Amino acid sequence: MSENDPLLNDPLLEAPKPRWRRWLPSVSRGRLLRWALRAFLALLVIAALYYPVGMLVVHRIDDDPNFQAPATPEGASRAVAIAAALIDREVGQHGWPSNDPFFMPGWALDNMPNYQQGIVSALSRFVQEMRDQISRVRATSQADPDLEKAAGQLSYSPTVWIFDFSTSWAPTASSEQQYLAAARLLKNFNDRLSRGQAVFERRADNLQATLDRIGADLGSASAVLDKQVEEHSGDWVDFQADDIFYATKGRLYAYGLLLRELEIDFAQVIAERDLKAAWDQMVQSFEVAASLKPLVVVNGRPDAFLRPSHLAAQGFFLLRARTQLLEISNILQK
Repeated sequence: MSENDPLLNDPLLEAPKPRWRRWLPSVSRGRLLRWALRAFLALLVIAALYYPVGMLVVHRIDDDPNFQAPATPEGASRAVAIAAALIDREVGQHGWPSNDPFFMPGWALDNMPNYQQGIVSALSRFVQEMRDQISRVRATSQADPDLEKAAGQLSYSPTVWIFDFSTSWAPTASSEQQYLAAARLLKNFNDRLSRGQAVFERRADNLQATLDRIGADLGSASAVLDKQVEEHSGDWVDFQADDIFYATKGRLYAYGLLLRELEIDFAQVIAERDLKAAWDQMVQSFEVAASLKPLVVVNGRPDAFLRPSHLAAQGFFLLRARTQLLEISNILQK
């Protein structure tokens, strides 16, 4: 047969197209390859931008010293109200990236999670003191049920998502669920307190015990700062410095707000001991300590010329606030 034979050019004799090509538009192989290449490049760009852009959207360090809780009913505790409001703000409004899985951009954050965990740690200490001391008529009386549950929930691990494979393969309560439940319990306690169905002993010894517990926690935080400065201030890069800095910042911020509201809860005691000026100065010191916000946290040597020591600076303000707190505690003891 010759090339011009009509049988060779008969379209009915052409090899059938693959089934997947029958459903595609009639386009050339080259155009299909260009489309595939463009789609692949688009996916690469999206993947490259997903974490950086997502991190910028999620990241937030909210250290507003003027943050206020919603209006509380008469007879309720302002300190308990600010504790519940902080949980609602940090967990319910800002989100909780500490337990984000790897496919969410918050998983790559570290400063915000450490800051929020520092806040919750301080609130957990305060609620424990409420349960053990302030909400009891005497040490042998029964603990308040709302505060008992709230203290346990605030002690929950901050990194639990839907699953916690270290304990079970079954779905479990997330960190957010536990903390928001604690906030609801604190609000319920305040409602009961305003109706005279709960106890809030506004005595000098209770206030002193609360200050002592806060002082002990700050002493522990100071020791962590000191150890990091002593062991790693000579390192050119310290990947743990920012974690410690922001966890401490969260503690200082939460304690500053709690102490500001405790001044109102214990107004009579503070007035009787003539502590208002000293108390206001202490709260201001906490605000200053919590307001530090370096662009990059550097753990340089304390006597360095070029590289600052942000941990040492934070430790100075922390100890200043703690010293004022302990001075007030000593006055209350007399």
